[in-house]
Amino acid sequence: MNAKAKGYVLGAVAAATYGMNPLFALPLYKAGMNPDSVLFFRYLFAIPILGIMLRARGRSFGLKRRETFPLIVLGMLVALSSLTLFQSYNYMDAGIASTLLFVYPMMVALIMTFVFREKLTLHILLCIGLAMTGIGLLYKSGDGATLSPTGTALVLVSALSYAVYIVGINRPALKDTATLKATFYVLLFGLSLFLIRLGSGQNLTLPEPWYLWGNLLALAVFPTAVSFLCTTAAIQYIGSTPTAVLGALEPVTAVFFGIAVFGETLTYREVFGLLMIVLGVTLVIAGSNVTGYLVRFRKLFPRLSVKRKNGGPSEPVSRSGK
Repeated sequence: MNAKAKGYVLGAVAAATYGMNPLFALPLYKAGMNPDSVLFFRYLFAIPILGIMLRARGRSFGLKRRETFPLIVLGMLVALSSLTLFQSYNYMDAGIASTLLFVYPMMVALIMTFVFREKLTLHILLCIGLAMTGIGLLYKSGDGATLSPTGTALVLVSALSYAVYIVGINRPALKDTATLKATFYVLLFGLSLFLIRLGSGQNLTLPEPWYLWGNLLALAVFPTAVSFLCTTAAIQYIGSTPTAVLGALEPVTAVFFGIAVFGETLTYREVFGLLMIVLGVTLVIAGSNVTGYLVRFRKLFPRLSVKRKNGGPSEPVSRSGK
């Protein structure tokens, strides 16, 4: 397998493993655990895994003074994004929630436009329109039932928090911080949000029966450690844009597990809405590459040419004969 093929496989694995969040979280909910408890153990188990990875790569755990405060803020943003997403599972199907979450790249585009003065192109506006239309189709199903406003609001808060995190992690203060170390401290500082919530009245619930501890460990391993490792490796092989495009598999994976494991159902209208959201966001992430792909496609069908009767130079003729 060549390097490019490895990159696409790793990118697909990264997206698919992140889409496993509902697969492991929903049985814990059914057993009586609340989102705060599930996420507390997820972060708690993931931190030493990342710590071992950090040590194995010979990285230092030390932080510079200018790195500490941004990582604290980013940790809180990631924790808030996780909390609101996991809370939304109590109000709507996990597959729908995971797809609505996938509007975060468009939020990144809007933040970069209005805060950092990047140009908002017609291409971006068109993609936003596609995704918003898809959300509208999801909001009201064919039988007239609507998605929970509370669940929708929670997912949008989750998407916004993650979008701000993505913008923040690329700021100059952290440009020299190793990605693995930054992720380790983001999770470490994010854990403090759940410690605060649990200390202020939220109940810490434990999984019963005992084998559901495996779900907590799986949450730490697959959507966190494995997904992160594969994403990093995929970027090295094929670059960040193709890897991000493969992120469209995240909501697809969540929908698949929702239907195959938890018996969730989708109407044709909802399927069309899902496809519009994934298409709109994928076009946003692909960005300028879309033009390049269209140019390459056009070159597959060159214009025909004919010679003049007087032996002069040939001139192009369109396929229509005009």
